[in-house]
Amino acid sequence: MKVLITGAAGNLGCLLARHLRDGHPELELLLMEHHKRVPPDLRGHPGIHIRPADLAKPGTLPGCLTGANVIVHFAGVLFRARPEKFLPTTNTLYFHNLLAAARKAGVPKVILISFPHVEGPSSPARPATGRLDGQPESVHAKTRLEEEKLLFQQIDNPISLRVGMVYGQGILMIDAAEWFAKHRLLGVWKKPTAIHLISKTDFCRAVAAAIISPAAQGTYHVGDEGQDTLQSFLDLACGAWGCRKPWRLPLGLIYLAAGLCEAASALFKTFSPLTRDFIDIGRVSYHGDTTRFRRELLPVLKYPTIAEGMEEMKY
Repeated sequence: MKVLITGAAGNLGCLLARHLRDGHPELELLLMEHHKRVPPDLRGHPGIHIRPADLAKPGTLPGCLTGANVIVHFAGVLFRARPEKFLPTTNTLYFHNLLAAARKAGVPKVILISFPHVEGPSSPARPATGRLDGQPESVHAKTRLEEEKLLFQQIDNPISLRVGMVYGQGILMIDAAEWFAKHRLLGVWKKPTAIHLISKTDFCRAVAAAIISPAAQGTYHVGDEGQDTLQSFLDLACGAWGCRKPWRLPLGLIYLAAGLCEAASALFKTFSPLTRDFIDIGRVSYHGDTTRFRRELLPVLKYPTIAEGMEEMKY
């Protein structure tokens, strides 16, 4: 089986590629490379092939997709100011280009990495169930919902993995939080926000199961057995890092900080570690119904809750 990973040079794409390389030698990996190069440890392996392509240029895609049996789609843009200006293009339009190329190439299975926010607010009491008629608030969630709709309209064997917050050292958002915490700059709003966690190890195991299973199809909510909040998670994480707990700040102050980060990013053409749309999506509670995920893809988690998974937070 040949598995094409878009965004293979990115954070989660690299994580999955290494997991499949080390744990599933029967799979042949095709890693799509654009501006950012795939890391050296993923180059030169006999079971890994680097293929250049640009999702903005459909003509570059046929050669990249040749022979692929499964596509796992990660590619996207984060940490840039004014995401409302580019996400309709980098999320929706680029994914449309990929799906069109997949249909022409006869790729039967496409796996989209999504998140529960596409259904709008949810909670352990009222979990997200896989609906496509949600009313999400953030631009990230709105454009990802449009991607899901395209996926289910155009692909014979579509899979959307609505993944909770992936935690562990080496995950960009977690590493950024640790940096802020160690500089006593980490803050969070006061109102508890329900979140659904999944360790980086179980995330990779879930995607691998979706790739390998011939029966997998449809929407799966990928999360652990815990019932956590963003505030409780950050408190635990800071304890693991040896830092004080995050400041509890007024929401308006956090939006102000995000606006300043975006202004600096736009002015100096650098990445923005915080955007207002990140706050929009971050303050929405989310929790997915994992019944189908546990039944069909991953019955046993290595880390059922954050209590067992705290070792993932340390190098």
